[in-house]
Amino acid sequence: MTVVNKYIKLLVATLGLTVFLGLTSCTKFLDREPQSVVSADNAFKTFISFQGYTEELYHCIPDFTNAYWTNSWNWGEDEIQSTSRDFHFIIKIDNGDFWGWQSQFDGWQAGWMDRNNTSTNDDRFAKSLWKLGWYGIRKANMGLENLNYLTDATQEEKDLIKGQLLFFRGWFHFMFIQYFGGLPYIDKVLPGDQKLTLPRLKYSECADKAAADFAEAARLLPVNWDNTTAGKRTLGKNQLRINKIMALGYLGKNYLWAGSPLMNYVSTGSKAYNATYCQKAAEAFGELLQRCESGDAPYSLVDFSKYYTNFYSAGQNWLMPGGTEAIFRGPYYGAHGSTYGTAKQYGSALLTGETITFAPTANYVDYYGMANGLPIKDITQADPESGYDPAYPWKGRDPRFYNDIVFDGVKCVQGATTDENNRYANLFTGGSYRDVSSASRSGYLLHKFVPMTANRFDNGWSYDKALNIHLPYMRLADVYLMYAEAAAEGYGSAAGKSGNYNKTALDAINTIRDRAGAGHVAPRFTGALDEFMSEVRRERAVELAFEGHRFNDLRRWMLLIQRPYTLKKSVEFDRSSTFSTADPRNNKVLNLREAVILERKYSEKHYWLPLKNADANMYLDFKQNPGW
Repeated sequence: MTVVNKYIKLLVATLGLTVFLGLTSCTKFLDREPQSVVSADNAFKTFISFQGYTEELYHCIPDFTNAYWTNSWNWGEDEIQSTSRDFHFIIKIDNGDFWGWQSQFDGWQAGWMDRNNTSTNDDRFAKSLWKLGWYGIRKANMGLENLNYLTDATQEEKDLIKGQLLFFRGWFHFMFIQYFGGLPYIDKVLPGDQKLTLPRLKYSECADKAAADFAEAARLLPVNWDNTTAGKRTLGKNQLRINKIMALGYLGKNYLWAGSPLMNYVSTGSKAYNATYCQKAAEAFGELLQRCESGDAPYSLVDFSKYYTNFYSAGQNWLMPGGTEAIFRGPYYGAHGSTYGTAKQYGSALLTGETITFAPTANYVDYYGMANGLPIKDITQADPESGYDPAYPWKGRDPRFYNDIVFDGVKCVQGATTDENNRYANLFTGGSYRDVSSASRSGYLLHKFVPMTANRFDNGWSYDKALNIHLPYMRLADVYLMYAEAAAEGYGSAAGKSGNYNKTALDAINTIRDRAGAGHVAPRFTGALDEFMSEVRRERAVELAFEGHRFNDLRRWMLLIQRPYTLKKSVEFDRSSTFSTADPRNNKVLNLREAVILERKYSEKHYWLPLKNADANMYLDFKQNPGW
């Protein structure tokens, strides 16, 4: 998706970056060069020109996985970084310093949420959610207020423009409120010469307004642009364009978030789920899933043998990954960009030469249960029911464990190497892959987003390999799991279901497990709602592992500040004399135990990120978040 219309450059010059919260002064906005002024009659008259204006909004979506040389986007208890550097936001999060999302507290400009050098070009280092989000909201509002100038267009074309603008207005607001809580909902162009007085709304009030935008966008937009007259002009190149499925997905997610314990608590004072919001979420997800399963929408779960295509492509001329499962993605900014950083941040420095390594925590890996679908109660204790044996901790695990996680003895270098001693992962206590400053602090490495050849010996990241790593904001598996959560909490049991879709909450979870080849949710978890929800949360942890969801999940469930979710652990063990590289899953280990690497010291204030003080001090009704 690229900005292809000449009106983009002209309108950017006209509009500047004057957005809500005073990101630039109204003086700069009003002092325009005469040649930069474009008549609304010309800019918005035809579908082609208006679509060119609208497509800049796509370039306001940050690529959180490729925003810097190495990238931090997993801020729950899921990942721990090596100690060689301390500038990434994950380090600040571990220290309880949530100010670190802001550019003034990030001297490296490494974070994807806020940067000084924000722009709407194709520079992946110049994309930040905070600035481009407010800019995008203003741009969407300006487009909506100029729809009357779209006279040389069919009704289909008018609906396409309006639907996209409404989606982006809802999406940017949703992205903000999930981190910061209720904010003013900007649904009109704010004058640059008047004092700001809009108060912060309740979370539920913002969510209702975003829901109205998403619902109207879903009504106006097609399931597939390729099947529209306008979309046939760019046939086969419409995958990123906002459609009905994306709008339904975020309509449901927005409702589920509003119904979650944290958001319901700040809106109503209750720490329980809001069943009404959950029912609305289930309804939106139900329509989406019904359309996908009926073949009306071109989305389906990828086969598990091709699971990696959700996250990376290789040898396919820089094909954007995602396949049939990615629902919402932003543009990819620059071929080969991910191989400079993202591809190198998940191994040992022995393999990659990169000392900044992000490794799965041992306590998070524990969520990957057994192939029969049962959880592991205690990694150090035998469990006859599940079949787990601490002497053979890598045996009989959920298939996704072997897909995602590098454990002791796994073959990491596939071809010729000058370092034969490190061909296989030495992740036992004291092993060469356990250097805390440049390798794994936890006893595991992550393999989910990179091929095994992504190392300096196999050179799987070279330009000719065309390795492209790009994670979606939303994929179909996530929708199944959000539906399961919403249907269960909305209707009070694992048998809960929406009125427009035939699967129950339990069915949805098992659909995801079936794809992976893992066992169904055991009957003992399907009776009481609390028991079932423990499996819903575990399934989200496993299926969506390291995709950037965990931090917000823990927050909305009001678990972020509770033990054991504040802990980050390592697995410690010795190799037995029978160790073999033939099949590391069958290796016996000795003295298996877990050790706490760090404990996060959190309080209630850590459920929300702090707003910028400069913004919170602008006027009385725009208050800072409590405790900050």
